[in-house]
Amino acid sequence: MTARNSASQLWQGARKGLAVLAMAQMSLFSPFVGSAQADDHDKDDHNRARTPIKHVIVIVGENRTFDHIFATYEPKGGESVDNLLSKHIVKEDGTPGKNFAFAYQYEADATDSATYQLAPKKKTLFSPLPAELNGGPSDVCKNNGICSLADAKSSENGLPDDYYYNFLTTGGSELTGKVPDSRINGINATAPYSTLPPGPFQLTNNTKQNPFTNDSYAESPVHRFYQMWQQFDCDASHISKQHPNGCLADLFAWTEVSVGSNVNGNAQPAGFSTQYAPGAPNTGEGATAMGFYNMAQGDAPYTKYLADHYAISDNYHQPAMGGTGLDSIMLFFGDPIWFSNPDGTPGTPPENQLVWSDTPADAGVVNEIENPNPQPGTNNYWIQDGYGGGGYGSPVYGGGSYTNCSDASQPGVAPILAYLSSLPRPIEPKCDPDHYYLLNNYNPGYFGTGANAYTDHFVYNTPFTIPPTKQRSIGDVLLENHVSWKSYNDQWNAYAIGDPTANPPVPPDIYQLNYGTVGKLSDQYCNICNGFNYQTQIMANAKIRTEHIKDTTDLYADIANGNLPAVSFVKPSGWVDGHPASSKWDLYEGFVKKIVDAVQSNKELWDSTAILITTDEGGGYYDSGYRQSLDFFGDGTRIPLIAVSKYTKPGHISHQYTDHVSVLKFIERNWNLPSVSGRSRDNLPNPKTDWDNPYVPTNTPAIGDLFDLFDFGGDYK
Repeated sequence: MTARNSASQLWQGARKGLAVLAMAQMSLFSPFVGSAQADDHDKDDHNRARTPIKHVIVIVGENRTFDHIFATYEPKGGESVDNLLSKHIVKEDGTPGKNFAFAYQYEADATDSATYQLAPKKKTLFSPLPAELNGGPSDVCKNNGICSLADAKSSENGLPDDYYYNFLTTGGSELTGKVPDSRINGINATAPYSTLPPGPFQLTNNTKQNPFTNDSYAESPVHRFYQMWQQFDCDASHISKQHPNGCLADLFAWTEVSVGSNVNGNAQPAGFSTQYAPGAPNTGEGATAMGFYNMAQGDAPYTKYLADHYAISDNYHQPAMGGTGLDSIMLFFGDPIWFSNPDGTPGTPPENQLVWSDTPADAGVVNEIENPNPQPGTNNYWIQDGYGGGGYGSPVYGGGSYTNCSDASQPGVAPILAYLSSLPRPIEPKCDPDHYYLLNNYNPGYFGTGANAYTDHFVYNTPFTIPPTKQRSIGDVLLENHVSWKSYNDQWNAYAIGDPTANPPVPPDIYQLNYGTVGKLSDQYCNICNGFNYQTQIMANAKIRTEHIKDTTDLYADIANGNLPAVSFVKPSGWVDGHPASSKWDLYEGFVKKIVDAVQSNKELWDSTAILITTDEGGGYYDSGYRQSLDFFGDGTRIPLIAVSKYTKPGHISHQYTDHVSVLKFIERNWNLPSVSGRSRDNLPNPKTDWDNPYVPTNTPAIGDLFDLFDFGGDYK
């Protein structure tokens, strides 16, 4: 995910010092009576499961691709894996392998067109690769406010022990500003700033005085919709045995340094440079996308332990191009959501329009329709693309994040439609007429209290919020069929409930003014990660909302008490979600370990539970794996997926093509449920493949249902 609040675009700590809001700002709405009704935690729902799995727990971290974590993973006997090491792109020591050229990265010249280029024709090999730039806190105590183990434990309860809590106090870069990340081999504090070859490079090393380690904070690459499409460099003329989808994935670094993210309509700065130079404006990233960890040298140790002892997929994908918002929405809805009028009909987002005139401090002209065409006179610096700027007491602007992909005349749309239609099996874009789909991170239409966030014009709210949707989600399916479920969200209570027993009472932190606060008021809840936060049927019905959306403190209690529902969605807080700039992978490992250990300590639960561990999306990091076009929206890069269960074969690696919507297919198959809607992706068939290539479905578009990760015996096939 790119930022915790889509409007402010600030990292943790940005909201420190803001006043606690008055209770009057948090009006509660009456329950909405919709098609979905609250269930009675039907005691029979476990017995209805068609396999021994009576509980599935889905844990979703942040922003890592498969190759970024598993680049050098070596499988157990009899298994094979598709990663940088197996393809000989890199060696076990992380240096370039004999097939390093397979992952070469190019810079492009897109000045020959006034429109968005999906696959620029003029390309030159980077020499050298641009330096990754510094990101995350320089000093964890000064920047994050966590100066001691006591600070860490008072701010987060999702780690198993002091070993992991200490990671909240360490890992700062000791660098200042957007300078080359000289902790990494091949990147220097003085010229030449980069001697990196033009492809993937290992992040971790022990050869420098201030080395980048498995415990280091880092920069975060761009991960937005049209950027990721361009990074893949897809064209039917590129189709080959090596690239059966025609996507070369050779522009990850160039898109990152030529446009980056969050332009918001601002002109390209004078003197802009794609290579770092002191004083020259740049995107602030460098070639961050190309970094990877080295499991063969001890990185990501708990992840490796789980992979060795349970099962993983090396063909699981983020379901859409881009970042957290859309990819999280797909996990819950199986479908993108779109801008709607108050009556629920498709509407047009504000475009070159004054908004929030009733809040003078924030009033401004916004352009919420994406325009990835280049600004005149630039090489790929876009006209309108961003999460939105201003707000919090200054005029709002920008915010290009919606697209009407049914209209080929809309900016950016035609090249993608042309590519999809030119494939050997043409792909339906699944773009309904006159629907403006949300492509990038916007705040959801509801606050945790059930109040409408879109119509709330408080100065510390944001207009970069999508209206509430009545589109169907997996929550509707589970409710209608009386299958128990909960969405457990770390620090939900601080966000949605507050502490009414305190003296004085602490109100809900719906504007997340305590984001980055250290201590018991900490509110690192991720609102754009919880798909139910967008949906009227769930959020506007007080009974459903309060029974089904819970804090992770309730998860730990439900596991201990043996009261776990059939389906659980779990999201860590921003402290421990594994995001590279605001969290770390070792913190996410700790969050996962606490849950795995708790389930395994309850024999009855362990005998009947599958834990699925993944990330929301790849965070913009490079990945060498195959990706399938399912529609206009995705898929995107591969991301990690680990299945922890007694019904997995230790070390098994599934090659079946899957993405987040496969989680919905697993739930539906296991509990004999219908699909979410008539157009949701869970209607796609399971993949069929040729004997010599298990990764590429011959019946595209197709996604699996994750059953391939398990061995339930013949009775459950």
